[in-house]
Amino acid sequence: MKLRVALAQINPTVGDFAGNAALIAASIEKAQSSGAHLVVFPEMIVTGYPVEDLALRPSFQKASKATIAQVSKGIHGDIVAVIGYLDTSADGAPHNAVAVISEGKVVATYIKRHLPNYGVFDEFRNFTAGTKNLVVRIHGVDVAIAICEDIWHSMTEVAERIPGLVVVPNGSPYEQNKDDARLALVQKRAIEVKAPLAYVNMTGGADDLVFDGDTIVVDKAGELIARGPQFADELVVVDIDCQVQSSTPDVVISDEPARMNGELQPIVQVRLSDEAEMWTALVTGLRDYIHKNGFTSVVMGLSGGIDSALVAAIAIDALGAKNVYGVALPSKYSSDHSVEDARSLADATGINFRTVAIEPMVVSFMESLALRGIAEENLQARVRGTTLMGISNQEGHIVMATGNKSELAVGYSTLYGDAVGGFAPIKDIYKTDVWALARWRNALAINQGAVPPIPERSITKEPSAELRPDQKDSDSLPDYLLLDQILRLYVDHDHGYEQLIADGFEAVLIKRVISLVDKAEYKRRQYPPGTKVSGRAFGKDRRLPMTSKWAQS
Repeated sequence: MKLRVALAQINPTVGDFAGNAALIAASIEKAQSSGAHLVVFPEMIVTGYPVEDLALRPSFQKASKATIAQVSKGIHGDIVAVIGYLDTSADGAPHNAVAVISEGKVVATYIKRHLPNYGVFDEFRNFTAGTKNLVVRIHGVDVAIAICEDIWHSMTEVAERIPGLVVVPNGSPYEQNKDDARLALVQKRAIEVKAPLAYVNMTGGADDLVFDGDTIVVDKAGELIARGPQFADELVVVDIDCQVQSSTPDVVISDEPARMNGELQPIVQVRLSDEAEMWTALVTGLRDYIHKNGFTSVVMGLSGGIDSALVAAIAIDALGAKNVYGVALPSKYSSDHSVEDARSLADATGINFRTVAIEPMVVSFMESLALRGIAEENLQARVRGTTLMGISNQEGHIVMATGNKSELAVGYSTLYGDAVGGFAPIKDIYKTDVWALARWRNALAINQGAVPPIPERSITKEPSAELRPDQKDSDSLPDYLLLDQILRLYVDHDHGYEQLIADGFEAVLIKRVISLVDKAEYKRRQYPPGTKVSGRAFGKDRRLPMTSKWAQS
């Protein structure tokens, strides 16, 4: 028997109950127009996700339940909706739940049974787990429901209920290569349960997380039937062959076979390349952070170097050139090409651009403080930070920090200087990834017949903070190609000293890098948020004490 299922891959905002309800209503209307019998939304779509400690607030809980009741009243006709929201038990315990809605009423509720407590997730803190599975009969098909983390665990109990279809609402954040892992998991669970499985994920940014959609439908043998786009809102509508089973459902909504309105051809969207995927994640994360927090424009220091150039290009794609403000902040140590390359980027892209020389301000500080060495270098960075924050306050732009993951890892940044800002778009990509993405973005522009946004010299010249004469990053750090190899193993994969020796690195180098990383934790705690794209981002993913005598070396 066929069942037409609509999977609403949409972008909610945490706490925007009215806006999220409008998104849900619009998707239901489209689903009904397509002849769908069942429409499934991502987890916690009513509240937005993740809600963190908002889940513990009675007022927030009340608003969620009031919204699901309001949404339910507008659902009528031959369609059943599965909608994620925040529910509570009789004693007030918060639940990550979905409501099954038919003819204006919530006819069943399922509560997430497995609460993730790793990486960016802390759901044990915010929710109480459910204890029961749920099967509802829709047009004679017994539909089982699971929520996100539930399918990362064995589904033997669900399989024993012999469902004809499994639907899975998700709030699964993006990270590199996760789409392959998701597909393999969905296929594995479909084979385990011996039923088709429809997996729907949300889109859009939420603080430092970004959700990539990538909705998946497979048949009972695990063969891919349909797949939604990445990082784009879409109502994925697919006709699914479902077996009519003789199990005992918890709720019977309808027994009569579904009437099919024509026949749909399933669509499997082409996957993005690795570079396009990461780029789109960074653009989406920045765009939604800016818009959802009520900003319209960004400002950043343009040094002529690769990091600020890449951040500018991301911001242009996210917000449009007219909403990007670049500021060259030359000091007495700045090379001529620094301002030239910053201006070249502005000329090529059309962003707003100005130059503010910091030397007079630095001289004023120096006359009062008489700083020398590192203190003088850091003073220049802090004058730049103060200047950008002043422009931000005066003109209403949010400041972009331009540091990358390699710099954050080893503490190669100045607090209240280049670390200043409200958002840090590339804080989770290593320096080698910065170069790769810059080349990819320029190549994309050329293929599209456009002017490459990033000056070639910004990509090829040796990195420098230009805080003292002839300064180069390599004066203080190992070559980035080598450094990033160690950081990926130590930061992302927890390889300790002995493992790094076995990996083939020199002992002196390992001790130096480990020491730099471990001593910089206090700086990372004070760095702005930025889009997570790796499997181990600084912050919620990687949590270490600032004060510690433990030494891997």
